[in-house]
Amino acid sequence: MLRHDIDDLPEAARRALAIQTGHIHAARTAGGGLNSGIAAVVDADGGRCFIKGIPADHAQAVSQKREIAISPFLPATCPRLLWHVEAGGWVLLGYEVIDGRHADYMTDKDVPLVLEALQEVQQVTAPAHADLKAAEVRWAKYVNDAERALFVGDTLLHTDWTPANVLISEQRARVVDWAWPTRGAAFIDPYLLALHLVQGGQTVDSAVAWVARVDSWSKADRIGIQAFAKAVTRMWRDIAAQDPKPWKVMMAGHAAELQRHLLVAR
Repeated sequence: MLRHDIDDLPEAARRALAIQTGHIHAARTAGGGLNSGIAAVVDADGGRCFIKGIPADHAQAVSQKREIAISPFLPATCPRLLWHVEAGGWVLLGYEVIDGRHADYMTDKDVPLVLEALQEVQQVTAPAHADLKAAEVRWAKYVNDAERALFVGDTLLHTDWTPANVLISEQRARVVDWAWPTRGAAFIDPYLLALHLVQGGQTVDSAVAWVARVDSWSKADRIGIQAFAKAVTRMWRDIAAQDPKPWKVMMAGHAAELQRHLLVAR
């Protein structure tokens, strides 16, 4: 998604921001990220906050509305949503600022902190009123009906454990950017973290050993994990075939490697 600066917003949106933040003295647009048209840390009369936003008529605007719906239920490992507003054709959210760095999935110092954050997130039941995707629907096209039934659950899943979405701050991992919240079986998030650990440089063996420390993974039915691995492998294969950017091709390869490992693992 094309990234805009705060000053690029329509006047009505800037006025609505000012009501929430007070006068903005400085704004630093964040680099990276794919899910927001606005992503900036601002210094304002009301203090610092991180602002993200999407045009209200964009297909992904629904993702920010889901973030709003789940925000009261997120644990302390996630930054607090301070306010949200829709004005000037934009949906805008203001979060507390987390001063930190992106997690390094190759270090034995960071990965345990990420696992602690994951365990905390796993305690959250998906709120019934929120219009969330269900895992058995989201990945339905890649497996048969019996297999997708294994993805059913009531855990709130983050589902995008790229290190860009995990900040290390004061010896703690903080989970950000809930663009793809999903309701489903708890083992799904540890699997997706394992996949990103491999993408981040871990071997498949070490990635699986790390997530084996998570309760929902260690207690899960292996058949369910294997079925989900198949679904994700097929998904990334399709993504890479449609748009063969190098990182997407790499993700497809890592997913296939992880699936093969899980098929022979005891």
